[in-house]
Amino acid sequence: MTDSPIREGPDASAPIPPDPAEYDTERNAAARARGLSAPYIAGGRDPDPEPARREERFLLKVLLVMVAVIVLSGFVLGVLANLIRAGGA
Repeated sequence: MTDSPIREGPDASAPIPPDPAEYDTERNAAARARGLSAPYIAGGRDPDPEPARREERFLLKVLLVMVAVIVLSGFVLGVLANLIRAGGA
């Protein structure tokens, strides 16, 4: 079993117990300032951010390809329109 706070299995929806070492972090101070009943906000820092970074890099590449296709399709359509117009005159 790992020390990860992520729970799997039938008790996945059970609340995570508070961590005394995390009591004075920014998130907990903000929770107490808002008057929340628990001194700990479930969630927090991602223990393994690399899969998210890989997905973000992939999605950035997809975004750049989409932008390039949109920009280049304008040029292609402009050239086709000029060829059609020149051929019909």
